[in-house]
Amino acid sequence: MGLLARARLPELEEAWAALDDAPAFEALRRPETGLVMVRGRAGGSGTAFNLGEMTMTRASVRLADGPVGHGYVAGRDVRHAELAALFDALMQLPARRGAIDAALLRPVSRRIENARRRARAKTMATAVDFFTLVRGEDEA
Repeated sequence: MGLLARARLPELEEAWAALDDAPAFEALRRPETGLVMVRGRAGGSGTAFNLGEMTMTRASVRLADGPVGHGYVAGRDVRHAELAALFDALMQLPARRGAIDAALLRPVSRRIENARRRARAKTMATAVDFFTLVRGEDEA
């Protein structure tokens, strides 16, 4: 679900268009946009606190042959939430899982990892090493 949420809409649309037989589905929950409370922790392990609200869109679908999928995405993109829910449902079908993994999830994962590497390299290029010199005055 995390990869589907971080996928770009064109990646999802391309993978959907590439399906040989797009399944019939019904919307259990049409895409709807609302606010969710984001919680944080001081220092990553301290007491939880309310950081603020963010916009989120969710959708739920049922494929004609039974599986139910859910999509939750940051922002207001209703099509993204719907496609995420559809791919979530399709991933529950063993016959479809491998193709979706190869055509959509692995490329999205590679793109995200490459972006992380580039950001890390850019950050490391500007890193400064601080060190402390011991002055000789205090030697006895």
